[in-house]
Amino acid sequence: MYILSVNIASLNLNLLAALDALLQEESVSRAGMKVGLSQPAMSHSLEKLRDLLGDPLLVRVGGKMELTLRAQSLRPQVRDTVERVREIFVSDTFIPALSTRTFRIVMSDYASNLLLPALSRSMQAQAPATRIEIHPWRGNIAASFQNAPLPDAVVACQTQDVPGFKREFLFSDRDICVLRSNHPLCTKRLDLKTFLNAAHVGVVPVEFTPDPIDEWLEELGHTRRVIASVPHYMDALHLVAQSDLIAVIPERLARAHSSILNLVNKSVPLDVGSFDEYLLHSARTHADAGCVWLRNLIRNVSNEPRIRAKPTRTSNPAVHRGRSVSI
Repeated sequence: MYILSVNIASLNLNLLAALDALLQEESVSRAGMKVGLSQPAMSHSLEKLRDLLGDPLLVRVGGKMELTLRAQSLRPQVRDTVERVREIFVSDTFIPALSTRTFRIVMSDYASNLLLPALSRSMQAQAPATRIEIHPWRGNIAASFQNAPLPDAVVACQTQDVPGFKREFLFSDRDICVLRSNHPLCTKRLDLKTFLNAAHVGVVPVEFTPDPIDEWLEELGHTRRVIASVPHYMDALHLVAQSDLIAVIPERLARAHSSILNLVNKSVPLDVGSFDEYLLHSARTHADAGCVWLRNLIRNVSNEPRIRAKPTRTSNPAVHRGRSVSI
């Protein structure tokens, strides 16, 4: 195994900029133009980087230069590092239209399906060169970005305060029953017996085991007939649209896709209660101009009429316990 010992104090940040340009451009001449170096100077930087990293980085294949496997793996890490270094030394301003920053957001499956389309459109309109990375919510703050960089924002049903994080309410939702428009039950009253005996598709996101709906029904002394289980709400919606299965889905998400998938929404014949979605962020990113902009964008998207319109709200602690999670 090749082990490289590096004296960090001896590193030149210009080499980091040169490495980033080489990895992005895959060309010595174009990389030199990008960072303001002549081709000989950039070739010299490439030789230094090869010695430092113990890898050729760029190799000639046929008539063109291509990145080695090591260089390809370094590409996103180096790009992110350059952005972070730039944030340290550049004044604390954030200009969306000029930013090339990558934002990391941890989102539950539900929140991602509901908010991401509008959030992506807003980001592209205001900051077209930024990137967004969505990471899955895994039931609690620690598990959601273990061994990963700190996220810029978290959107999930985290009902308790978390040390080191600020938390604010975004909106409430409740569960409803969804079925295809020509389903045999469309014209019938969905009473409790009919609901329980119907063929269901259950949704068991990564943060829940088992489906919280089944846990709640069990507490009430009921069992529904689950024919299939899927990990994502969108999987369930598409399956319902093409079968005689029905599903229990958060109302806002169901209504957002009902017209597209030709679905009918019905009330669950029980007191389904409601659950709340929250926006969280680390205290360390509270004053960061880019993160402030991102949080405002998430708030604005959450306030859009199709999302903010309040569902019928009832009180059922059992349901809320099923959707909420521990720290």
